[in-house]
Amino acid sequence: MEHVTGSIEVICGSMFCGKTEELIRRLRRAVIAKRNVQVFKPSIDIRYSVEKVKSHAGNDFEAKPINQAADIWNLLDPQTEVVGIDEAQFLGPEIVDIVTLLAEKNLRVIVAGLDQDFRGEPFGSMPILLTIAEKVEKLQAICMVCGEPASRTQRIVNGKPARYHDPVVIVGASEMYEARCRKHHEVPRD
Repeated sequence: MEHVTGSIEVICGSMFCGKTEELIRRLRRAVIAKRNVQVFKPSIDIRYSVEKVKSHAGNDFEAKPINQAADIWNLLDPQTEVVGIDEAQFLGPEIVDIVTLLAEKNLRVIVAGLDQDFRGEPFGSMPILLTIAEKVEKLQAICMVCGEPASRTQRIVNGKPARYHDPVVIVGASEMYEARCRKHHEVPRD
């Protein structure tokens, strides 16, 4: 059965909310449905594996590392029906056009990424991807301070919250980031 309508699905939320886990789940279901799947991730993300998307929980799926969004178009296999993209917030504004073109080619595009940076502000092109998607799922983590649902990512530097003017992009995991609720998310501005 041929897939006849392209679509864009976005999975977003803070760190540790299960975005990559959900991306992998959807990709595995596509494989079970006998779809040709291809997955891409920014080459900047080498936390767990260079050629796999890997969740904090340890699940993984083979992926091609790319330096820029245009690499997706250049590396796309003609047989591909489902495209997965992890950590889309790192891929620059051109990711919007690439994802749109893929959907217009009748591909199912599943994008995962942080919707907010450590400051709690919109991250990269994710806000635009959220608006053009047919389906959006915003996941929540658990606040590391109070145990309530968390929608923000807290960067920790030397045991203290990162300052507002610190660099936005620093790739890391639990050694420098925590999930936090709105009440416990701190970003000192001085």
